[in-house]
Amino acid sequence: MPLLKRGGAGLLALLGLHGVQADELAVGAQAPRFTLKDQESRAHALAAYRGRWVVLYFYPKDDTPGCTTEACNFRDDLPALRALHVQILGISLDDSQSHARFAQKFRLPFPLLADTEGAVARAYGSLWSIGPLRLARRHTFVIDPEGRIARIYRNVKPAGHSRELQQDLKELRKAPEGARTPVS
Repeated sequence: MPLLKRGGAGLLALLGLHGVQADELAVGAQAPRFTLKDQESRAHALAAYRGRWVVLYFYPKDDTPGCTTEACNFRDDLPALRALHVQILGISLDDSQSHARFAQKFRLPFPLLADTEGAVARAYGSLWSIGPLRLARRHTFVIDPEGRIARIYRNVKPAGHSRELQQDLKELRKAPEGARTPVS
């Protein structure tokens, strides 16, 4: 990870690969605020979800294999996630029109937010630059009803991530606030 820190030199920097990181977010920290438009051009502010658990997942690109697997698993598991009173929000640097095509093609019933400038991904330490190409890293943040980060996933495997989140959310909902820990 040291090669990906802002200002760090190393092989990735020599190759033109840069992880654009905010100060490292930690469990218990206030989640960075944002307002972004979804696939239907509706604005979503994180503050509007206060009082609910939020799964905020960043993904690199609409309609690519890993991103499709992850999104479709969230779609398929949505009844179980809703039973836990969780709101799913996906974010990538794709625009609203790309999100609309992706959501329609795979019948995704949750908001996909367009962070075209990468400001939100940067605030969450999830922006990655590969030369001139910028992508969101596949990271997930569970945000508690008070707007604090309850869990962080930085090494996401798309195929099993939704199920992993369900288990962790069940534990988080029961755990005292100080017992929350990051997952990498």
